[in-house]
Amino acid sequence: MKISARNTLSGKVKAISEGSVNNEVVIELAPGVEITSVVTKASCEHLGLTVGGDAYAIIKASNVMVAVD
Repeated sequence: MKISARNTLSGKVKAISEGSVNNEVVIELAPGVEITSVVTKASCEHLGLTVGGDAYAIIKASNVMVAVD
């Protein structure tokens, strides 16, 4: 896979919460480190996403906010 986004994070699908139109997909990047995305139900099916399967979280944004306490 070649892609222009620099932030490509690999992990395992931990959970998929199905909605009527969209699904919430949780990808575990490392033990205790998760990222959640909302994708269409059709995209979830097209990608063949299943709990325990490999997946990438790809972040492409013109702005990323950083904060500290």
